[in-house]
Amino acid sequence: MKNSLETRLGIFVALAVIAAVLIIETVGGVERFSRGYHVSADFNNVQDLKLGDRVKMAGVEVGRVEKVALDETNNKVRVVMKLKKDVLVRTDSAATIKFTGLMGQNFVSLDFGTPGSPRALDGAQLATVEQPDLSAMMQKLDNIATGVENVTKTFTGDKIDNLLGPFTDFLKANREPLTASIANLQAISTQMKSGQGTVGKLLYDDTLYTSAVATVTNLQGTAAQANLALGDAREFMASAKDAIGNAKDALADVRAGKGTMGKLMTDDKLYNEATAALTNAREVLEKVNHGEGSVGKLVNNDDLLKNVKMTMQKLDKATEGLEDQGPLSVMGMMLNTLF
Repeated sequence: MKNSLETRLGIFVALAVIAAVLIIETVGGVERFSRGYHVSADFNNVQDLKLGDRVKMAGVEVGRVEKVALDETNNKVRVVMKLKKDVLVRTDSAATIKFTGLMGQNFVSLDFGTPGSPRALDGAQLATVEQPDLSAMMQKLDNIATGVENVTKTFTGDKIDNLLGPFTDFLKANREPLTASIANLQAISTQMKSGQGTVGKLLYDDTLYTSAVATVTNLQGTAAQANLALGDAREFMASAKDAIGNAKDALADVRAGKGTMGKLMTDDKLYNEATAALTNAREVLEKVNHGEGSVGKLVNNDDLLKNVKMTMQKLDKATEGLEDQGPLSVMGMMLNTLF
């Protein structure tokens, strides 16, 4: 290859094109020069988010970060994003800074928002969701690892022997009682398995099962009778409620002056008539007591009483004389008297 002016100029142009492509990709790619609209979001920490980082929705790239700047008025970091014009972002969509891996690049993730919410216009500000800082998470993991390492260091051979030594000595000192206890447990379990003893009979005796079934049946019958009794009691309570309601209605009618009892209880005319009748009766009795009128004279005149007694005596003698006469004599006397 000749070292001519044309060769050097071609190499320079190629390097310039490569540099231009790298610069464009660094600042946001060709999307920076395409049409779209802008939205912004305020974060407490952008976690090394840079210009040109991707903006994704459900994993699909929908834009790029166009500006990252401090907002000293509210102590936040404002991130301005340029989205593609055909991307639908709603006003209640939220922005979150995420990363693709432990060593991956940060990006802004947008959610879909609520269906039916208005579309975010150019210059709209979105809500944000803060993610834990990766460095803080790594620091916590480092602290946890250090704590686990310190714990494992404490379990040396000497300390394990100190922990298990008393337990081992206890087992050695009580080997025979522990062996006898285990043998007794085995014998008891064998007896239970063969149906011996109270527990064994409870486990394998069909009589107990039959008795339990009969008891449950009786309980069910008792429960059914109790349900019937409760039904009768409910009917009685309903009847009592109806009777009380009728009594209340009757009392209300009486208070309202309806019916005979209502009129007796509330009619002033009847009260006045009864009062006048009692007054007249009292006046009549007073006159009788004072000997006024026919009844008063009959009650209080002693001469009339004497005359009545004499008349009764004469009638008594006359009847005695009639008894001594025969029937014909009596008829004759009556005819003589009449004719």
